[in-house]
Amino acid sequence: MHMKKILVAEDEDVIRDFVVINLKRAGYDITEVNSGDAAIEAFDEAGGNFDVALLDIMMPGKDGFAVCKHIRAQSNSVGIIMLSAKTQEMDKVSGLMLGADDYVTKPFSPSELIARVDAVHRRVSMVRNPDEPPANIVSGPFELNLKSRSLAKDGRTIDVTQIEFQLMEHFMQNPNVAMEREEILKQVWGVEYFGDAKIVDVNIRRLRMKIETDPGSPKHIITIWGYGYKWAD
Repeated sequence: MHMKKILVAEDEDVIRDFVVINLKRAGYDITEVNSGDAAIEAFDEAGGNFDVALLDIMMPGKDGFAVCKHIRAQSNSVGIIMLSAKTQEMDKVSGLMLGADDYVTKPFSPSELIARVDAVHRRVSMVRNPDEPPANIVSGPFELNLKSRSLAKDGRTIDVTQIEFQLMEHFMQNPNVAMEREEILKQVWGVEYFGDAKIVDVNIRRLRMKIETDPGSPKHIITIWGYGYKWAD
């Protein structure tokens, strides 16, 4: 049985202890560090062998964003959750644009934390142990390979995170269907997701930058004002 490995980087001891105790109870195997530099070191030493990284944004030395960037440069499959003390939207947006999958704002309850970590972990294990027979979904110039969980446009691979992959999968399976933000949130982030539907917009913005020829006037992920989005091939 695969032990659920998680890297926890948080410089406030009280919060880190709280997080570690609760994640241990939930069956996670934890490597805990108290700075961004130590997080990068631990990640590299383990050869990136983590399922999830929980990163506090504000840390002395290298901050959570720098760690997030470092991890993403080596792996698209590690789930990354940012912890932010500030409710500033900008921080959330920068973290997500750098490739984080989710963010949790302090203070948070143990059950919220576990639900969010479990949701990200579930996606990571889907990638690592795909049960479904290999299948491809093709739509216009795009091809999704469900076994390797990769995306190609005109035969060229596009690097996507797991969230982006799931968004593409959801869109490509429902061409020309108007989808509400809340419905996308449920489908991709899961029903127990506590966050804000804005996370959908930020991820779609990031995805457009990767797949659209001109992200400013998208041809594939179309915005339906005041409602949500639809996929056009």
